[in-house]
Amino acid sequence: MKLGGALDDEMTRACADVRTLVSGGAEVVVVHGGGAAADRVGTELGRPTRHLTSRDGRRSRYTDAAALDTLMLGILGRVKPTIVTALASLGVRAVGLSGLDGGMVTATRNRASRAILDGMEVIVRDDLSGRLSDVDASLPNTLLAAGFVPVISPPALSTDGPLNVDADRLAAALAVALSADTLVVLSNVPGLLRDRHDPASLITSVPVDAPEEYLALAEGRMKVKLRAAVEARRAGVGTVVLADGRTDSPVLTATGTRFVTREEHHARAS
Repeated sequence: MKLGGALDDEMTRACADVRTLVSGGAEVVVVHGGGAAADRVGTELGRPTRHLTSRDGRRSRYTDAAALDTLMLGILGRVKPTIVTALASLGVRAVGLSGLDGGMVTATRNRASRAILDGMEVIVRDDLSGRLSDVDASLPNTLLAAGFVPVISPPALSTDGPLNVDADRLAAALAVALSADTLVVLSNVPGLLRDRHDPASLITSVPVDAPEEYLALAEGRMKVKLRAAVEARRAGVGTVVLADGRTDSPVLTATGTRFVTREEHHARAS
């Protein structure tokens, strides 16, 4: 399960679903990010969040050393303890981990590149972000076998030290490495919308064989979520859903956009 964009009430309901699943014998891994918490920490520390805009228009968090420190304070110091505590209060034995622990997640640092930063085009050489290289599932598998729920987040490990990696991509890669049956990505929208201003324009399924039309409808973070979901489904995760985290039972019901084969997509449409 990937938690993203969740408010406190939404997180509570998701954690209740985790308890239900674990009580029924399911093995559950929770993956989370923490950009919003990091933004709040940055404001408190006088380190406002800055963004890079690439030449093709992609926008990303500028993660120099100070920003990485702020990001880790938000993710590891605020979001993760909140999730672990919420699960523990429900009787779920949760263990908080980052990609650094046991060398579980490794990444390769992004190369220097031209981008717009603070309104100026610059060559960015000090960004401490990267792309996933490998996921070693032995640690979460050991915890699952012992009856624990791993709660996992960035950063990842690299030869350059900790790196910021995308939490949605991390969730997808973990699901594949764990041979998971299901990946549920929670967000604060109904799913992929044909018109982002109209909740009724929900697209209920995306064919992973030919997702280009649907990727073109997405903007910003949603495009990353879609790519991650497509990657996971193509790599063998049986059920992948971009679900609305605001529902009463967001994980168990998992209503939203499903990622399916072309044949399944046509069958759902007919």
